[in-house]
Amino acid sequence: MTLLVNAIKTKYYKVAFHTRSVRHLNSVAVGDSKSEGDAPLVIGSSRALLQKLGTQVEVRPAFITEEEEGALLLELEAGLKKKRYEFDHWDDAIHGFRETERLTWSEGCQAILTRVRSVAFASGSSLLGPVHVLDLDKSGYIKPHIDSVKFCGSTISGLSLLSDSVMRLVKEDSQNEWLDLLLPRRSLYILRDQARYDFTHEILKDEVSTFNGHRVPRQRRISVICRSLPS
Repeated sequence: MTLLVNAIKTKYYKVAFHTRSVRHLNSVAVGDSKSEGDAPLVIGSSRALLQKLGTQVEVRPAFITEEEEGALLLELEAGLKKKRYEFDHWDDAIHGFRETERLTWSEGCQAILTRVRSVAFASGSSLLGPVHVLDLDKSGYIKPHIDSVKFCGSTISGLSLLSDSVMRLVKEDSQNEWLDLLLPRRSLYILRDQARYDFTHEILKDEVSTFNGHRVPRQRRISVICRSLPS
């Protein structure tokens, strides 16, 4: 059983594709979650929900440079190429993926991860040592799920490499409450507290990848994920 699927299944496993009409919203950006043109990178079902989760959901565009992305990819590709994409686990939470965990990094990549941790986690936080790397094929996607509290603490952060994508959060007990996060290539997303525990999260498959009514084509996507330790 794979690393992330195991973490998901141990506590809670629920796959529920959320069907809705295309979103056309007058939404506000959350926290620092605006692009250079001030277009929102986080939209939601209501202004009240955006305000409620305003400090718990962040998207920071252009968090790393093209050169830094290249350095991370150079370090990761050799190991990932030894693995095959997994498509045959139809009842699991991820489709079309390969993954690894990495504990040691080159000096340059370690500096990038140190920067991620400094902005995503409170000072003195206990963090999981290995960094999780998830490689989604162009046809891959992550179904709605909530991570296990045994494996993940109150904060998760991830760098998005190679492709733009859309992450969707839906309240577990109220599917009318949702947020969509536009994750541009080389951005950093951060989820904390309620956004982690009370909302499912997913990465949309290419054919349904839209944000605020606009198409967001999905290519192969690698996410480099840091997590806090469970309490």
